Amino acid sequence: MKAKRIVALLMAATMVASLTACGGSDTATTAETADTAEDAADEAEDEADTEGEAEAEVSDEDYEELLAEIIPEETVTLDVFDQLANYSGEQIGWFGQVMLEKFNVKLNIIPDPDGVYETRMESGDLGDIVIWGSDGDEYLQAIEKGMLYDWNEDDLLAEYGPYIIENMGAALEKNAEISGGTTYGIGHDVAVDASARQDIMYTWDLRWDLYKELGYPEIKNLDDMVTVLEQMKEICPTDDNGKTTYGVSLFNDWDGDMVMFVKSTASAYYGYDEFGFGLYDSVEQKYYPCLEKDGPYLECLKFYNTLYQKGLLDPDSQTQKYDGMVEDYQNGTAFLNVFNFLGSAMYNSEAHAAEGKAMYPCPPAEAQPIAYGQNIYGGNRPWTIGANTEYPELCMAIINWLATPEGRMTMEYGPEGVCWYYDENGKTCFTDLGKTVKLDNTAEMADGYTGTFEDGSFKMNNTTWGIDAENPDSNGDSYNYKKWESYNSEAGSEIEADWREVTGCNTADERIGQTNYRLAPGTTYAAGVKSDELQVVWNQVAECIKTNSWAAIYAETDEEFEQIVDNMITEATDYGYDQCVEFQENEAKIRAEKENEAMGK
Repeated sequence: MKAKRIVALLMAATMVASLTACGGSDTATTAETADTAEDAADEAEDEADTEGEAEAEVSDEDYEELLAEIIPEETVTLDVFDQLANYSGEQIGWFGQVMLEKFNVKLNIIPDPDGVYETRMESGDLGDIVIWGSDGDEYLQAIEKGMLYDWNEDDLLAEYGPYIIENMGAALEKNAEISGGTTYGIGHDVAVDASARQDIMYTWDLRWDLYKELGYPEIKNLDDMVTVLEQMKEICPTDDNGKTTYGVSLFNDWDGDMVMFVKSTASAYYGYDEFGFGLYDSVEQKYYPCLEKDGPYLECLKFYNTLYQKGLLDPDSQTQKYDGMVEDYQNGTAFLNVFNFLGSAMYNSEAHAAEGKAMYPCPPAEAQPIAYGQNIYGGNRPWTIGANTEYPELCMAIINWLATPEGRMTMEYGPEGVCWYYDENGKTCFTDLGKTVKLDNTAEMADGYTGTFEDGSFKMNNTTWGIDAENPDSNGDSYNYKKWESYNSEAGSEIEADWREVTGCNTADERIGQTNYRLAPGTTYAAGVKSDELQVVWNQVAECIKTNSWAAIYAETDEEFEQIVDNMITEATDYGYDQCVEFQENEAKIRAEKENEAMGK
């Protein structure tokens, strides 16, 4: 019954893709492409409407009746197999209460440490809701083995995903394209405006109060950053709890093919994107294998080794997990983090601000952080439903709600009316509680919601809309609180006022926007499938690179560092590193083609 609506939206997305492949390469063309996308979508909708008004949409009233039929009378527990989760067990706290109130469900979060994916695949049941860390090999294997639910089967998407159909047509089209022609889900960070960029997350958050005390020394490059961190440790040798301070604190939970912090620092400094065993520059459309001597990965590996040799790297970095790193930044144990969501987001509490302390962006002058274009097709972390779930309609309804403005705002900031609201002009605002818990997630919730904000935070750790996408329920705001007019009207503390005065900026993104950042546009690119033989080689090479990279970080001397790196190159080559690089170089060509299409080249 809703098939014509789906087809209309997919036709619109296809028309856009065809048009962008034929355009020019300048900025004006990008804007024209966005206008063309909107016109094409409108035209496709008009065609669908003329074929039958009754088939165009489910009314809000009809949808509420459908929901009432599928919400269970007795509480149901849904298994969420989640490759992005840093948490295991029942979703508790305020978000758990929201799920009970709206859907009468409990969520059992199942993370994906080594071996869990294989075990669940062998069992024939991935779970009810399945969230992927990538839309590559494992996701495609699950499709091939019939482990995921076809969203068009029995009109599942048409009946229970109306908001997704109405607003995420391009993301549905991309998923069908990479999934062999069938829709199994949507990617993360979906955007509304293809011509815009996301906020840059590589903000080089630094302890600004200590930087101010040092007299705002020039930080031109990575070597200067090391020097400044040394000076900071001299004037601040202990953290809030009397523990020894360091320049940085790391963890290994998120290591993939390479050590996460090393490759991310290359993204933050050189502007290149993680890409298999290496990094990819979207500006020059060039691939840099990670073991290339004097290449970006090994340069940043040496940066962290230098910090270790100078006593500026938390020695627990390799063994502590995510939670240990979080505690370090909350307590001021470490002074620098290249990520905004691991630096300032952890440290900048109201208590620290009252003490004149804060972390703010302070990038090296030569840094060229990567900026990601907003992507109407969505990113590479799909939301899907397990093929064997007993509750496909309920799972679909939950994902659909998470894709609504209310759902996206709730997962980010807490319950509407309790933590945030829209004022009389439609502008998005925090409540007093909402602002408190956003700036200090250890603060207690209220209004019937128990525990701290962190206790109940959204444990699925994925997104639907990108944080910088426009929120249609607001009057021109995005989902990003840092850009709300209500939040940015004036500095919230003396230390923030100082940062604003010195930098001439009101927001972190405004400051990083001053750098010579490098843009990676949003595209329909998805990683290619490796053969079984190559996958075996790939896994061995990955383990070799991660193990030896950590060993190199902890090298006591430069000579030991060079020896470990040389051994890593030899060992990885013996495992078949060159085969992996050849595969990835071909992927780089495909990605470049997709980028050119997206940019109208």
